[in-house]
Amino acid sequence: MEDPLQRTGKDIAQIYRRHAHTVYKVSFMLLRNVVDAEEATQTAFLKLMQSDMTFRDNEHEKAWLIVTARNHCRNMLKHWWRRMRTTLEEADQRLLAEEIRHDETLGEVLALPAKYRLPIYLFYYEGYSTKEIAELLSIKEATIRTQLHTGRKLLKLQIGGEGDD
Repeated sequence: MEDPLQRTGKDIAQIYRRHAHTVYKVSFMLLRNVVDAEEATQTAFLKLMQSDMTFRDNEHEKAWLIVTARNHCRNMLKHWWRRMRTTLEEADQRLLAEEIRHDETLGEVLALPAKYRLPIYLFYYEGYSTKEIAELLSIKEATIRTQLHTGRKLLKLQIGGEGDD
């Protein structure tokens, strides 16, 4: 795309405008915490600014940011201090999270177990194919299809429909 060493603040700002919402949503899907999702989004863009990575196109750029954010989210989930949060802080975060759950179905997706949440979000909300999701998450495409199938069944059960297809 462009020489990474020649990226300007304006270039970074354009990249941010193109992809920040998606990176934030992916981070929130994984962390289910507004503040942590914002931190993961900022970290992904900070790593972009520090990176000498060149991108083929906007989709490659977006995929790199999603993978970078996902990896940072995984690291955040591993830290001991995250598990030691107070109940009050978690309650505050849940209230903030409710504000962004303007879509009832998105709220149901957020309630899914972690292994189904991100594939469902990427497939239905971001429009990625199963092949693209498999590449992004470094998982076999058949596994993604299984996770989507199981995730849909769980969503039907949560919403009150029949679990069988």
